Amino acid sequence: MSDFVVTVACPTRRGIVAAIATFLAQHGCNITDSAQFDDTETGRFFMRVSFASETGASLASLRDAFAPLASEFAMQAEFFDGAERPNMLIMVSRFGHCLNDLLYRWRIGGLPVNITGVISNHMDYQKVVVNHDIPFHHVEVTKENKPEAEAHIMRIIERSGTDLVVLARYMQILSDQMCKTMSGRIINIHHSFLPSFKGANPYKQAFQRGVKLIGATAHYVTADLDEGPIIEQDTVRVTHAQSAADYVSLGRDVEAQVLARAVHAHANHRVFLNGNKTVVFPASPGGYASERMG
Repeated sequence: MSDFVVTVACPTRRGIVAAIATFLAQHGCNITDSAQFDDTETGRFFMRVSFASETGASLASLRDAFAPLASEFAMQAEFFDGAERPNMLIMVSRFGHCLNDLLYRWRIGGLPVNITGVISNHMDYQKVVVNHDIPFHHVEVTKENKPEAEAHIMRIIERSGTDLVVLARYMQILSDQMCKTMSGRIINIHHSFLPSFKGANPYKQAFQRGVKLIGATAHYVTADLDEGPIIEQDTVRVTHAQSAADYVSLGRDVEAQVLARAVHAHANHRVFLNGNKTVVFPASPGGYASERMG
């Protein structure tokens, strides 16, 4: 049997779920997992269905057969092969905790992606990346060469067939043009529980305010700095007895976990853009770590 996924976004109306279920049954497919959300505020409907073809139907034939139904309901529908992994490129500067965490999870099969390369504006992690048999690209970025450097980065993305770019503490602001070109395909980890404590030194800001929770936010990148649709967030409790350095250490652990969960959800087609927000369907009851481990 072939394991596939179909994702659907469309205006809400009666009969969508029944139509999709009927279509799959008529084409010899058995639903193995299903999630849906009807946003009454925007009038948008979202659905993700995992299913197995019991008749050997190909993904292309199912996609073609589904086209009239998609047209009838004005659906944005996409079909995916559960065995195929998206191609992911990582960008990093001088903080390597998220990079190292992603590489480890990828190496043990915990992230269902193919890593096409790592881009950095510094040389700090060249050896680490090369030791994983992953291409390392050093692209120096200065005020004077920023347009040329970004054009170089885009060529690397295109030539490597990259589907998703992950900013694993890449400390350079991307241009509006790159954000638009890669809309919905760049995930950033912000070392703050957005929307609070934006900008530089959020842990210092949190320490000075005496907060009791610190956290991290993974979001899609847009032209508005740190304002993109949020995919995943988490927090950790702190006390008055801890220092700003403790906040940084605890925060980095949270950053790595939040980024990994966001990448995992995106790679498994569980994230839907919904205006300036997202709809994120949870993994199966076994937990995200057990879902399509690669």
